[in-house]
Amino acid sequence: MVVPVLEEMRIRSLGVIDDAVVELSPGFTAVTGETGAGKTMVVTSLGLLLGGRADAGLVRIGAKGATVEGRVIVPPDAAAAVRAAEAGAELDDGALLLSRTVSAEGRSRAYVGGRGVPVGLLGELADDLVAVHGQTDQQGLLKPARQREALDRYAGDAVAGPLAEYAAAYRRHRAVAAELEEITTRARERAQEADLLRFGLTEVAGVEPRPGEDTELAAEAERLGHAEALTAAANAAHGALAGNPEDPEGVDAGLLVSGAQRALDAVRSHDAALAGLSDRLAEIGILVADVAQELAAYADGVDADPLRLAAVEERRAALSQLTRKYGDDINAVLAWAEEGAARLTELEGDDTRTDELTAERDALVAELTELGAVLTGARREAAERFAAAVTAELAELAMPHARVSVQLRPLAEFGPTGVDEVELYLAPHPGAQARPIAKGASGGELSRVMLAVEVVFAGSDPVPTYLFDEVDAGVGGKAAVEVGRRLAKLARSAQVVVVTHLPQVAAFADRQLLVEKTNDGSVTRSGVTVLEGEARVRELSRMLAGQEDSSTARAHAEELLAAARVDATP
Repeated sequence: MVVPVLEEMRIRSLGVIDDAVVELSPGFTAVTGETGAGKTMVVTSLGLLLGGRADAGLVRIGAKGATVEGRVIVPPDAAAAVRAAEAGAELDDGALLLSRTVSAEGRSRAYVGGRGVPVGLLGELADDLVAVHGQTDQQGLLKPARQREALDRYAGDAVAGPLAEYAAAYRRHRAVAAELEEITTRARERAQEADLLRFGLTEVAGVEPRPGEDTELAAEAERLGHAEALTAAANAAHGALAGNPEDPEGVDAGLLVSGAQRALDAVRSHDAALAGLSDRLAEIGILVADVAQELAAYADGVDADPLRLAAVEERRAALSQLTRKYGDDINAVLAWAEEGAARLTELEGDDTRTDELTAERDALVAELTELGAVLTGARREAAERFAAAVTAELAELAMPHARVSVQLRPLAEFGPTGVDEVELYLAPHPGAQARPIAKGASGGELSRVMLAVEVVFAGSDPVPTYLFDEVDAGVGGKAAVEVGRRLAKLARSAQVVVVTHLPQVAAFADRQLLVEKTNDGSVTRSGVTVLEGEARVRELSRMLAGQEDSSTARAHAEELLAAARVDATP
């Protein structure tokens, strides 16, 4: 089966690295050098390429920005290739091109397959491409939570399924418990709120307001309060339009308009324009007559009843009581009443809701208990296999008598990931008491335990590429040889990149890269060189004895390379 391979990285203006091409082996690549800064930049570059945090401090002093590019050989059906295609990226001759730029101001951009993408996409692709492990990961392994995650990852679907069900039930249990606590602890406040709502709703119901009633009554009160003035004005206007029978000498507008129309009608046949004006006067006459008639009817219909005015003002006062308390107008009061009734129903249902929530909480407790037991059983079964597999790996890492065990302790209450606390124990040699690795493992032992865990993962949940940043810290002598041998074995099924200071580890690599610093007195630069033949022997000699030309160191270096070649022979 073809798996993704990180073929090379190009680094420009990143830290001490000015411009370098890092060519990586499909198998085991070792990165070495005298000092750690350059090697660290290689790790940092890969971290940026995989969506890590960008920092302006990473940009080389005097440069406008830094760039890291990577070329990953991926089959078209690989998960990373499919996800990249969904983002609009395309493969370049079977390779996925990744790029990350960081400006001197700290702005960062990401590109996949030549297309600009969110930086988060690089992180998504990283999950399917590379597993990065460094000394900080060793410290992380000391935490029980990380150890539980490691065990769950190893167990696979046997734990993932029950854990997903448990997590869903746990979230619902938390929500139900929180609501139940809120109802019970705020019972007095909720009772007071219900009393206030009942009083207000009773007050509104007693008045029985209609939508828009306050506006209608205001208009009616205005008419009733000015009834005499309105009647007098309507009569005066009617007299002006239709005449006053009690004043024989008076002239009304209707007669004037009618006289004007007759004057024009006499000559309308002589001019069409004048005929049009005559027609308009006829229309005005009809309109004047209609308005006069309506004014007469209005004057007769004006109600000057003081009893009705008193009743209207009394009703308006009652409505005003409501608008002062519950809304700007009667429509707002009615809206408040509707919402208040719904809220009161909710509050009055507290007892019923409390019973429902209590029953649901008890059911969820029973469900969590059952799911927790299933989860514990699955973890316990996986723990035995996991411990045996890690122990077997430690035997190949010069710890033949070490024993790893996994302890599951019950929690006092339900937790978000189950009812267990998981912790790795290590007995480094016969007769030694097994102790938590956080307390009983030395630096070298912890490095090997972490490597053993990763190798076990490689068999159950493989990742195409592993990057180890000085995972061999605290290891030396024969143990270092075994670490190198085990990494070489891992490289048979995955790509392995190791930043190391140990020649015993570097000797087992298929390819060795040297990160070298140069200084011209003002600028420090680092370059990356592929070591082969004599150059590799010299570097291993330097790593062994600090002297490239030491005959003893050279002999030891050649011996290490020969042993590695024998190991690599099928």
